Amino acid sequence: MRSAIAAAGLYVVWSVLAAPAVAEDGPGITATEIRIGQTMPYSGPVSAFGILGKGEVAYFRMVNDRGGINGRNVNLLSLDDSYVPPKTVEQTRRLVESDDVSFIFSTMGTAHNTAIAKYLAAKKVPQLFVASGASKFGDPAQFPLTLMGVMAPFRNEARMYARYALQKKADATFAVLAQNDDFGRDYLAGLRDVLGDRYETAVTAATYETTEPTVDSQIVKLKSTGADAFVIAATPKFAAQAIRKAYEINWRPIMFLTNVSVWMSSVMEPAGLDAGTGIISSAYVKDPLDPAWADDPGVKGWRDYMAKYVPDGDIRDSNYVNSYNNGMVLEHVLKAAGNDLSRENILRQALSIKDLELPMLLPGIKVNTGESDHLPVEQLQFMRFTGKQWERFGEVLSTK
Repeated sequence: MRSAIAAAGLYVVWSVLAAPAVAEDGPGITATEIRIGQTMPYSGPVSAFGILGKGEVAYFRMVNDRGGINGRNVNLLSLDDSYVPPKTVEQTRRLVESDDVSFIFSTMGTAHNTAIAKYLAAKKVPQLFVASGASKFGDPAQFPLTLMGVMAPFRNEARMYARYALQKKADATFAVLAQNDDFGRDYLAGLRDVLGDRYETAVTAATYETTEPTVDSQIVKLKSTGADAFVIAATPKFAAQAIRKAYEINWRPIMFLTNVSVWMSSVMEPAGLDAGTGIISSAYVKDPLDPAWADDPGVKGWRDYMAKYVPDGDIRDSNYVNSYNNGMVLEHVLKAAGNDLSRENILRQALSIKDLELPMLLPGIKVNTGESDHLPVEQLQFMRFTGKQWERFGEVLSTK
């Protein structure tokens, strides 16, 4: 057994085949193996997200230790793309053309999945459970072989925040820190959906590039607008900077934080726990640190998995929860596919999920997909940071 994550192009492989087997169902499938691939930002500006890939590799190590799926081990090849779309394309071509994977699973990033989608469609390679909440991946006309991961769409999340702010103040104005790509633009689109004709006068956006050292100047600019609400649509490094700078300049609007950056270890603690007090975000997974789940069987099962398969993992980082959910939903799909592991049938099963409950999703949130529904999760619950932890409030809401 071997594993390597640190360098570009190195594999993360948690299964060793006893001997070569003759392919039965197409690329990546043998009598003993289901070979799949992904890229992750193990280096670069958002390397904190590489934890997702590490957790997914660990999940399939657990599956293989239990006997695999229908007698086959799942062999996940996870390559570093440094969060650079051209490198994502290069590494994905390697996975498809050299490593002969069956399909691409949970590649990280909106721009990155966009960059490879056309190529994968031309090769008829499914692009399953992508690690992006971009709502466009739910459009089967534009992305017929692409399925969003077990997370709520960014655009839908932004709609929730806009409605909440307007309930507090009917003529609320918004300041937005947005990453300058499809990830950030989806949050702006969600605000536009709710504000309609008011959007142009009610919203001020400041964008940033992932290569910038800080977003301090953007936060100072946004404060000057006098906005009632501040939406942070940023990845962890920049989210932490935004929270800290707003605190330092004594800016206290209603603050909303994208749920991709709610992690204690990489965002809230670096920003300063006092600085984050009162921030609102949203949840769809169980927080293992929440005392409400102390005796929950699903959380206990997740803790057992972490202790055995990711013993050095930070249990405060919910990317490990997301990787567990992603691995579990893919396991469900592959089991449903049975011995017909053609790309066509795997995609068919991925688009036929009905009311699937995962032990680490919040109660009431279920995974559903269909030929015209490529968004597995469309429900969220609000949560607020207390200065020590996130606390959920209100009901589970549809984000449509």
